[in-house]
Amino acid sequence: LPSEAERGFERARRGAFIQDALSFLRYVSPNLLPFETVRERLGLGEQKYLGVQDIQLEQIAGSVGRAGDFTRAFLPRTDRVRSRWQAIQQTSSAKGIKPIQVYQVGLVYFVLDGNHRVSVARQAGWKTIQAHVWQFETRVPLEPDDALEDVLIRQEYLEFLERTQLDQHRPDIYMILTRPGRYRDFEEQIAIHRHYIEVARGENISFQEAAVDWYDSVYRPMVDVIHEQKMLTLFAGRTEADLVNWIIGNQARLRQRYGGQAQDMASGAAGMAYKNLWQRILSWFRRKVLRWPVHTGERWHQ
Repeated sequence: LPSEAERGFERARRGAFIQDALSFLRYVSPNLLPFETVRERLGLGEQKYLGVQDIQLEQIAGSVGRAGDFTRAFLPRTDRVRSRWQAIQQTSSAKGIKPIQVYQVGLVYFVLDGNHRVSVARQAGWKTIQAHVWQFETRVPLEPDDALEDVLIRQEYLEFLERTQLDQHRPDIYMILTRPGRYRDFEEQIAIHRHYIEVARGENISFQEAAVDWYDSVYRPMVDVIHEQKMLTLFAGRTEADLVNWIIGNQARLRQRYGGQAQDMASGAAGMAYKNLWQRILSWFRRKVLRWPVHTGERWHQ
């Protein structure tokens, strides 16, 4: 008869197959993040050793060199990890697995050594695991439900921050977009905003100064209305920055109907969304059936 370790591995392999087969229905990608790509795209800074810590297993969402061997839930995708997996499962206990080694980027951990141990621990239902942690500096957030596509968008966010320096003047800034190419839209709006300020003042200002004024007088007021009107509940999977970007893209129509102030356009957009029956049905389906998240504008919490 197969041993418990063999049965456990077979269950995990079947789970990986099912997870991959149903991935088109899931909001979160079934794939682990490859550290090499994240390091290249996000221009990670210095690293520092934080010692041995108990870390949340659900925050381990990437791997160094082994991203293709396991799913995001660390279910094994290949038989070549079988012998090592079963050996660890046979000898593991709540205190029997030695600490793994991980890199930390934002709120995501990448396994440097211990992929099989993480897999076994997750299958056993553990919530935490001990790890040697090396933390990398990063200028943009990385969160446990981010996919590779999000990493590429974070690269665009990094370039946006480098050009605007907004995070230097507004340290709590959190302008997360979910579609590529949209930060360029914001930069175009800042350039237009800069022009109007210079005309009104009769003097030149820097792009960075214009970015701060645009953020304070245009972006933030729209975000406040978005939260007051609970618009994000109608756009599961989208962020407040996505909605601001949509409002700005349709500002000519919104301005004509509701006025030129940022708050007026945002309020008008909220009214249009709530009157759209199809939008309400689609949002319900995404939230209740597909389990798409409703973003709150806050960072992912541990």
